[in-house]
Amino acid sequence: MKKPKQTRTKSARKSSAKPKPRAKTKAKPKKKPAPKAKARARAPAKDKPGRWLAFVAKHGIVLASARGPVPSIAEEVAGEPIVGSWWAHPKGKAIFAALSEIDDAFDVRCFKLIDGKVTFVHRRMWPALVRLAKDGVIAADRAASVAQEHMPTGEHRNIITPFPEWVPDDVAAAADALSAGDAKAQLGGWVG
Repeated sequence: MKKPKQTRTKSARKSSAKPKPRAKTKAKPKKKPAPKAKARARAPAKDKPGRWLAFVAKHGIVLASARGPVPSIAEEVAGEPIVGSWWAHPKGKAIFAALSEIDDAFDVRCFKLIDGKVTFVHRRMWPALVRLAKDGVIAADRAASVAQEHMPTGEHRNIITPFPEWVPDDVAAAADALSAGDAKAQLGGWVG
């Protein structure tokens, strides 16, 4: 005679069933992601902070982008003469960054000094500029300080501070102590 099959309920099966031993596995080392393909052209190196301020300090007077009797920031950044607008030059963004750094500097003022072009003048040259503007050698409108204000709409507006309203007292005193000849010598041969 056959033995009847024993039937257990699910709960009875779970409780009476012996747990199976787990197989021991070694932890696999995580794979590092494959290196990304290197870009063929590298991004241009960032300029050191203050590089362009040092350039203006060294030369005393520089043009923003025009050609003239003093160095040009745009051509210095580009490393070559620029034909046409500097905005279209491959280094246009770097030129903009350099001009912005200079324009925001406390020791540099912007004028339409040389041939009516945007000209940056370092603080050490302000007394010579003031002396020649007081003497009428440089027209007062060329010695007016120009600053750009960035509008919420993204536009820029020029704010002009007439000569001598922008001149600090210490610069005015230093200008009074200079002779016209010394002031011309400091500013260079472009002064007429």
